[in-house]
Amino acid sequence: MALPTNTAGSWMQSLDLPSRLFGEGGFGGSDYELYEENGEFVLSVDLAGFETEEFEVTWDDGVLNVAAEHVDEGRGRKRTYHRRFRFPKEIDEDEISASYTNGVLEVTLPAHEDAVTRGKTIPVEG
Repeated sequence: MALPTNTAGSWMQSLDLPSRLFGEGGFGGSDYELYEENGEFVLSVDLAGFETEEFEVTWDDGVLNVAAEHVDEGRGRKRTYHRRFRFPKEIDEDEISASYTNGVLEVTLPAHEDAVTRGKTIPVEG
């Protein structure tokens, strides 16, 4: 049996490892958008192909955890997504909401009215 002579043979290209491991954007891809607007944070994540009941969204002490798992038994494949987001302000955890529409998971996290930014600025040396 002969091994491929080129380093990026078609058998390796079909693996598409970065998108399978880290989402369609690859390792540093932008499969999500996070912004602050009108006193609340909005997280929008492109996650087409999942069902609403396949998501687990949790909040724990300033960290939002988004996980999803989809099993396609017909094709023998399992697709997972997991990412954690830390927020710089106090969030009103009783008002956090999430919805999944047209392949996009959107989580809204209202900040407390009098919330101030936590943390500090780190200088970048160069």
